[in-house]
Amino acid sequence: MSAGPGTAAPPAAPAATSRFRPDVEGLRAVAVGLVLWYHAGLPWLDGGFAGVDVFFVISGFLITGQLVREVERTGRVSLPRFYARRAKRLFPAAATVLLSTCALVLAVFPTTTWKDFGGDIAASAAYLVNWRLAERSVDYLAEDTQQSPVQHFWSLAVEEQYYILWPLLILALAVVVRRTSLPVRPTLAVGLGALIVLPSLAWSVHLTEVEAPRAYFVTTTRLWELGIGALVAIGPHLWVRAPRAAAAALGWAGLATIALGAALQDTTVPWPGSAALVPTLGAAAVLVAGFAAGDAGPLRLLRLRPMTWVGALSYSLYLWHWPLVVAAGQVWPDAAWAPVAAVVVSVVPAWLTYRLVEGPVRHHPLFSVRARPALSLGLALTLVGVLAGFAVSRAAPQAQLADPSSAPGAAALAPDPGRASVSTEPGPMTPDPLEATEDLPSLYAENCQVSVADEGLKTCEFGDPDGDTVVALVGDSKISQWLPAVEEIAKERGYKVVTYVRSACAFSATLNAMEGGAAQRCQEWGTQVIDRLTGDERPDVVLTSSVRSEGVDSAGDRSVEALGEGYATYWQRLEDAGVRVGVITDNPAPQEPVYTCVAEHPDDYMTACQVPFALGQGTPALLDGTERVSGVEVIDVLPWVCPADTCWPVIGQVLLYRQGSHLTATYARSLEDVIAPTLERLVEQDEP
Repeated sequence: MSAGPGTAAPPAAPAATSRFRPDVEGLRAVAVGLVLWYHAGLPWLDGGFAGVDVFFVISGFLITGQLVREVERTGRVSLPRFYARRAKRLFPAAATVLLSTCALVLAVFPTTTWKDFGGDIAASAAYLVNWRLAERSVDYLAEDTQQSPVQHFWSLAVEEQYYILWPLLILALAVVVRRTSLPVRPTLAVGLGALIVLPSLAWSVHLTEVEAPRAYFVTTTRLWELGIGALVAIGPHLWVRAPRAAAAALGWAGLATIALGAALQDTTVPWPGSAALVPTLGAAAVLVAGFAAGDAGPLRLLRLRPMTWVGALSYSLYLWHWPLVVAAGQVWPDAAWAPVAAVVVSVVPAWLTYRLVEGPVRHHPLFSVRARPALSLGLALTLVGVLAGFAVSRAAPQAQLADPSSAPGAAALAPDPGRASVSTEPGPMTPDPLEATEDLPSLYAENCQVSVADEGLKTCEFGDPDGDTVVALVGDSKISQWLPAVEEIAKERGYKVVTYVRSACAFSATLNAMEGGAAQRCQEWGTQVIDRLTGDERPDVVLTSSVRSEGVDSAGDRSVEALGEGYATYWQRLEDAGVRVGVITDNPAPQEPVYTCVAEHPDDYMTACQVPFALGQGTPALLDGTERVSGVEVIDVLPWVCPADTCWPVIGQVLLYRQGSHLTATYARSLEDVIAPTLERLVEQDEP
């Protein structure tokens, strides 16, 4: 980021009106220091992630200052020169880090991550990765995804998108100024405030309240932060008039606000939203103070040589530290010292990149006279990064694959899984471990499983659309995983299948044991579902399951029994309404992604990748509920997942796990004959 973790400017006198501001360089050091401290996992600054918000304000300040001066000088904005300056400053260092990260991914990370990480690298090179991460952040199926070594490029993507939008907007406002003879700076201030700052802030507050994970990454919730810096850049004629003492007090208060925010805020605070006003207004106060406070203000601290030195390296430090932190966590996952060491070590490649890449390219005569060479360089480096990312995503070796149509899966254990033998010799399998996370029930492709954060209720239909017998699948993702088997049964027997699925929500009258407002949203969803299932949408049979282990009773205590009682309340209402209930037990949860282990152990995956035997996490509460309601049927899948108390990674040439504790659609489908008898019995009991 040229004014995010920014590139250095040459030393100059610290005059308030100079384009080089030592206090700005020092403020960059504060911002990158907060981010590095936070990513190192050190104590006391749990809100250090707000350093990125400080960078946004600095970016808006510096870039807008350049554009406004150009408008005042020429009456227009030269877009080629503007984009050329950005390209030669930002792209060479970014490309250096992205290409190095490609090598790091191939050397350190499991092959199952290469596809995702390669895609992240390509998206980072194109400065679109923030939108990719936003989608992943609200994707329930992405819970296994490791932290991306280029995740930090999200903020660079926001800034690059800002760099595209901002000069166009200022250019449009400059046209208004020329045609109306309005004063330049007041017109720009009103225009930017009305068109960007206020709408973006309002949207940021709203989206953070309803969908905080997505709000964190998307550009629309961050533009106001850059806009705050832009408004500071527009008003120096006002700031220089401030009394020296007042300006100094404002500056120190701003610096203290940044520090206190980093110390008192943490990841439990929805971000950005209104909470991000703390670091952004603090940074704005420091910038405003720099016009009039002189040595009485934060300039005294921020212009110190160590601060300006770190500020000069801030862009390269920001680029380099995160890939090394993530790689260190991969190599030494349990070592608290690993992220700290990675941050310290990152100073070396950051300094080398600054001296050998950033500076030489930025000041080379070829890129300083005309815009075209710099623009060509930027385009070339972008293409190289994108192609390198795609190469990584396709580099993983493919496992020996079995024909899905002939792989028996659970059928290999019939008729008695307790007595069946499972070969421990490695062999062909399906799905490919590299593609396991994509072996999903069909309802995901149709967005039929809604997020816990979503409002309302969504249903989808499968099986025979004209079927007279209706089977409802109700619960969280653990009932979703059984759709492939139920769908096959339904097609063969003429049943219609209707899904009522919400991620992470057990179908229980008691509160789920969850943090924040999620428990309340789950309970509201459950109320809507039970009203439908006992009303006009009454099915013949309800099948349910869940991964939830505890509920919250009326006294606020968490227990298995509380969740079981909540299950029983709903199940009894269904039985009283003439709806038969079947419960599918939960399956054991691996301690690490099974598909990753299998891909990394091609010669001994059957022994190296076994899952510890246990009841599924959600099973005790489900069984507790069945003991409270007569007539509820239980389908125990544990023997078919862990035959003879041994939980194999592959059974009957089928890989069992796709994500978290969820089974692959292929293996779930192979349990059709296990689920069918109970489902048929429930249907027959419902018939008059």
